[in-house]
Amino acid sequence: MNKFEDYLVTAKGEKRAFVDMHQLSTLWLNTGTLCNITCGNCYIESSPKNDALVYMTHQEVCVFLNEVRDEKMGTTEIGITGGEPFMNPDIMPIMEECLSRGFTLVMLTNAMRPMMRHKDDLLALNEKYRDSLTMRVSVDHFNPKLHEEERGEGTFDITLKGLVWLSENDFDMNIAGRTRWGETEPELREGYAQFFKTHNIKVDADDPMKLVLFPEMDEKAEVPEITTDCWGILDVNPEAMMCANSRMVVKRKGATKPAVIACTLLPYEDEFEFASTLKESSDRVYLNHQHCSKFCVLGGGSCVAKDA
Repeated sequence: MNKFEDYLVTAKGEKRAFVDMHQLSTLWLNTGTLCNITCGNCYIESSPKNDALVYMTHQEVCVFLNEVRDEKMGTTEIGITGGEPFMNPDIMPIMEECLSRGFTLVMLTNAMRPMMRHKDDLLALNEKYRDSLTMRVSVDHFNPKLHEEERGEGTFDITLKGLVWLSENDFDMNIAGRTRWGETEPELREGYAQFFKTHNIKVDADDPMKLVLFPEMDEKAEVPEITTDCWGILDVNPEAMMCANSRMVVKRKGATKPAVIACTLLPYEDEFEFASTLKESSDRVYLNHQHCSKFCVLGGGSCVAKDA
């Protein structure tokens, strides 16, 4: 048997680790895989042509927000991701809906032209909900050459312009960087700190919730399978895993309605898809994927915006 083949046992016949739902603290909404750029190593394969996950509408989002309310799920945070969320025609009504209901909202964006087209609306939202809105901007590296190695020529300066605009207008921001180029964490934080200082960007590079450094996700990489014994060996609490406290809603191309999946990182894996309601999607998640091992358990990756 190969690795990650059986969801109950590893290739060595050991019991595979699993995570039970502890509390649906964060609900993620994937507003579609279409993006204004094509990155070299995008885990969700977003691009200007990929509409495998189509735009969710304001009305569809309200169905899930209503369920959170009606079922008293205790969810406090909504995360919006893509693709590039600001390409979704309903993005501003969706943001307003989440914020007006009292959720904290984290928006993932590359801070490029799609975001900047909404400047006036964003300023109004930030004025009204300043303490509840966080903009998470992807800056893969503080070195323009390395950032553009991933995101394409000319992308760095456009993102920088959006970053500066967000900072000048007092948006709460955090930055999503990557560790793929081999620097140590202190080296990366120092480099980002100098970058932020040079451009007067108000982000604390030493705060791990403000500068989030994500491990790489490579499905071809050799990674160990996580067994039930690993929790104690690694001194990792399964309740700290994303799938213990979050779910993501997606709408697949051709589907009549959205579906709920276990994880933001596995949008195309049938094994990690549940039902069409949040209440039916609280089942145990077996860590039967490379990303579960490298990104979440061993890499310590998390997509939440605020430290719980």
